[in-house]
Amino acid sequence: MSDDREKVLRTFLKDDRLVTIPAKAGKRRVLLEHIVTAFEPGVRLTEREVDAVLRGFYEPDWVSLRRYLITEGLMSRENGVYWRTGGPVDV
Repeated sequence: MSDDREKVLRTFLKDDRLVTIPAKAGKRRVLLEHIVTAFEPGVRLTEREVDAVLRGFYEPDWVSLRRYLITEGLMSRENGVYWRTGGPVDV
């Protein structure tokens, strides 16, 4: 992991919970790539299931996190079903 990435994660995460959503797109992308790893690739989820995971990261505004994950191409949505479509994958 790069030093810059590590610094962003240390700055915005406390006990693996988001302190605030960064305004700068680059920093936000780093955090979204971290958050999306909580979702297993290929698994289809309801909005309620996605929300439950995202609330664990940021209770004040999990809806914005969900929207950012979609707009950044890290998750997809169709007919109320969500699935992971991007981000790093451990092999």
